[in-house]
Amino acid sequence: MDTEIIGIHIGKLIRQKLRDQGRTVTWFAAQIPCTRKHAYRIFNNPNINTQLLIRINEILGCNFFEYYVE
Repeated sequence: MDTEIIGIHIGKLIRQKLRDQGRTVTWFAAQIPCTRKHAYRIFNNPNINTQLLIRINEILGCNFFEYYVE
């Protein structure tokens, strides 16, 4: 199922959670670890690798998978 069809842009949701927590992109990139450039690619992408999403869930202390449950 295409996430754009169901209206989920996971990258935007991740970016918003990061902002809500008052964390920087530099901090986020260091936690994954990846470059800041790659972090911005994550934020701009409506899709994400499952393993990466698991890691981001751990880093930000939330469950982004709940957006995919009907």
